[in-house]
Amino acid sequence: MKRHFVQADFTVSTWENLKPYFERLQSQTIQNAEELERWLKNYSELSAVVSENMAWRYIKMTCDTANTALRDSFNDFVQNIEPHMAPIANELNKKIMALPFKDNLTKTGYDIYLRGIKNSIDLFREENIPLNTKLQELEQHFGEINGAQSIDHGGETITLQRASVYLKDLNRAVREEVYFKIQNRRAQDEKALNELLDQLIDLRHKVALNSGFKNYRDYKHQSLARFDYSVQDCLDFHEAVKQHAVPLINAHDESRKKKLKLDAYRPWDTAVDEEGLPPLKPFANAKELIERTIACFNKLDPFFGDCIKTMENMKRLDLDSRLGKAPGGYQYPLYETDVPFIFMNSVGLHRDLVTMVHEGGHAIHSFLDRDLDLVDFKSPPSEVAELASMSMELMSMEHWDVFFSSADELKRAKRQQLESVMDTLPWIAAIDKFQHWLYLHPGHSVDERYAAWNNIIRDFGSKVIDYSGLEAGLSRRWQVQLHIYEVPFYYIEYGFAQLGAIAVWRNYKRNPAEAVKKYKEALALGYTKSIPEIYKAAGIKFDFSPAYIKELMDFVKSEYDSI
Repeated sequence: MKRHFVQADFTVSTWENLKPYFERLQSQTIQNAEELERWLKNYSELSAVVSENMAWRYIKMTCDTANTALRDSFNDFVQNIEPHMAPIANELNKKIMALPFKDNLTKTGYDIYLRGIKNSIDLFREENIPLNTKLQELEQHFGEINGAQSIDHGGETITLQRASVYLKDLNRAVREEVYFKIQNRRAQDEKALNELLDQLIDLRHKVALNSGFKNYRDYKHQSLARFDYSVQDCLDFHEAVKQHAVPLINAHDESRKKKLKLDAYRPWDTAVDEEGLPPLKPFANAKELIERTIACFNKLDPFFGDCIKTMENMKRLDLDSRLGKAPGGYQYPLYETDVPFIFMNSVGLHRDLVTMVHEGGHAIHSFLDRDLDLVDFKSPPSEVAELASMSMELMSMEHWDVFFSSADELKRAKRQQLESVMDTLPWIAAIDKFQHWLYLHPGHSVDERYAAWNNIIRDFGSKVIDYSGLEAGLSRRWQVQLHIYEVPFYYIEYGFAQLGAIAVWRNYKRNPAEAVKKYKEALALGYTKSIPEIYKAAGIKFDFSPAYIKELMDFVKSEYDSI
């Protein structure tokens, strides 16, 4: 992006050097819709510059959590820059909404944008600025705690991500040994993670009360701008998943138990190949993962492969797992250079392939909507963002032959992917329902927290897995979910998007060219249309009714059975 409003050599270093740009926007007189549109583009340019600066601080910190200088740089932004931006951003929002000719903005997307601005004004409270600053600082502690977790096995110290490879070992004694090592290591941080969540819940509850809400659940629903569905829709989703998705995982686990010829199907038996085959290894290293992802994406659409190639050339990929690196994976949009960054913890397994194509779907989304006028237009809600990534998982699956040399391995990979799809919805529903409980009972004790989780996972977890003697690990299992700590309530979107992705994949199997065309058209809309309209553009429905969930899960099951 070529700068027009911000000086070409400007870098965000302090609030004092950033402040004049906001003041210029604040003092500028706007006399008609044409001038407002130019003003909004200037504001968007400033937002892109600031956002990318913040993004790089976060990216560098998560790539090396042990580096205190990188952590200090991120915290400096959170503590000394962002709090000053919040009140003046609110004033700029009010400046926009006070203009009578704002409704004369006729380009697609401005109605969605103005709706979001009004929502931000409604939720803004000066007293929440220091609370949100403290929350951002605390939320990063989860990555620090997890980034330091490791076990000793086979004469070396390895991350828990690498340790999980051994849970696929054909030797059951090895799997059990590593399972206990992982659980024992997680147990060491159990108290710290509970105390961290206590602090987060307390602060988040105060934010909600300050904003006039009875609880953080209802506040966050509005804060996430969920204009197209209600809290009750989330509760209905939980129930529909319980009815139509949970039975599939129970049936599948029962089948695995029989194939493995086990009297007791234990947690360390859930990842090993049921046919007694070694773990799938679709690539040897990060370089090979990148090359094969590009080849796979080229088969879908050459534009998709070019996106990953551009990121590789610009060094926007950090894929290997290593000590000191934050857990998980993400794609971070970089709104000024308009080439995103992918972060993950690859150890060479099939799940890493899935993570790569998932985050690759997010990245392609960033490339497809990069030419939209405003940063806000390029910031779609999670229900749309996750549709991009989860659809890519399933569509790319049709071309995973570039990762697997034999037809049998390809079939195994596809089966594992569809097993994951069947497992995903119950876990999403469990985590989301748990978060509802957490924030509807903000003063709860740790024992009450565990009791609530155990009741929920009893409904959504497998009835076949035998956790006898392992109840403590099951009770804290939710602690692995970073969303609970870092991005509260951002999780059910995966459920809605998973349904949409199944529908996109179904369309792809019927007419590949048409499905890819609609996928690209939908993602190119960014956030200039409502969620249902974007889903419609993709050729699918934004629907999570029991009947629709049953229809799509029946399709997944039939495809699984046909492999």
